[in-house]
Amino acid sequence: MVVAWSAAFLLWLSGAAALRADGGQEPDARSGPELYVAACAACHGADGKGMPQAVVGYETPLPDFSDCSFATPEPDADWIAIVHQGGPVRAFDPMMPAFGEALVESDMERIVGHIRGFCTNRAWPPGELNLPRALVTEKAFPENEAVLTTVLSGGGEGAVGTEWLYERRLGARNQFEIAVPLELQQDAAGGWRRGLGDVAVAVKRALFHSLDTGSILSAAAEIVFPTGRPEEGLGSGVTIFEPFAAFGQVLPADGFFQLQVGLELPADADRAAKEAFWRAAIGKSFFQGRFGRTWSPMIELLGARELGGGAETSWDIVPQVQVTLSKRQHVMLSGGARIPVTETTRSTQVIAYLLWDWFDGGLLDGWR
Repeated sequence: MVVAWSAAFLLWLSGAAALRADGGQEPDARSGPELYVAACAACHGADGKGMPQAVVGYETPLPDFSDCSFATPEPDADWIAIVHQGGPVRAFDPMMPAFGEALVESDMERIVGHIRGFCTNRAWPPGELNLPRALVTEKAFPENEAVLTTVLSGGGEGAVGTEWLYERRLGARNQFEIAVPLELQQDAAGGWRRGLGDVAVAVKRALFHSLDTGSILSAAAEIVFPTGRPEEGLGSGVTIFEPFAAFGQVLPADGFFQLQVGLELPADADRAAKEAFWRAAIGKSFFQGRFGRTWSPMIELLGARELGGGAETSWDIVPQVQVTLSKRQHVMLSGGARIPVTETTRSTQVIAYLLWDWFDGGLLDGWR
């Protein structure tokens, strides 16, 4: 361990000295590739694949910046945080040193821009388009996540719904997901029924993304299977096909806008109505300290209308806030309320989720 730390320190010292020789806290005139060679290549290699353990002197595997699945999901701000403060700022290995005293932020941005170039497949959407997840509106960015959502409904007959959602990214643009709901329903006599709801599977594909415009567009299709017991209020009792499109837009000053539009098409139209829905979320992210927790308050507007028959449109609003919990920012908590605007005899629902971005580490990793 002493040898490893000594080797890491000497590698960092040589890079830091080369940087300070060119101005210290003044912007460096060198390009991103030149700064990368001076500050990073001794450990991460000129090609971004990482130097062998025998060269760097410690056992911690170095990341491969040319691996697009690793290099693209997070925004530049997370990369700059690690360059500025070192690995511990995001609960990574302390062998990654801090360059905050040797580089100004514009230098770090040029280095990170060069690092991003090691992924040469432009089919992978950049992390800047990975916007905060709303409680109801589906996001466009393909993800590797597990989400546990709880919905509390009041009124004459209470209900508690819990859904476990697993999402897995397939290549650059695609995502597969499965949602398993568990329902707890109160009947008119005050008793409670519990059981499995309707299980859903879905696929999503990013059709278009542009970092220049800050936009991403995806198309998806979901099938909801009648795995519940509709006679007990657990599920609809009919298979439902749900195609939809999802759009995300980065706004100035860390703002964001998301839109989802789609249809619910039951296999048996006599047992369930066809429905169109549209959902929109707008919000803004705030950062606690320079590199601390991210708070993302937002509000959703939800609309739905049965097709045909002169049905009225149903509207809800959902104020909410999401906050990152772990230092790595891969575990998040969100909570809010779904408030009816029309048909106000419907009860307000309290909704919360715990999100784990499992690709960034274990659920218990990344906290200190």
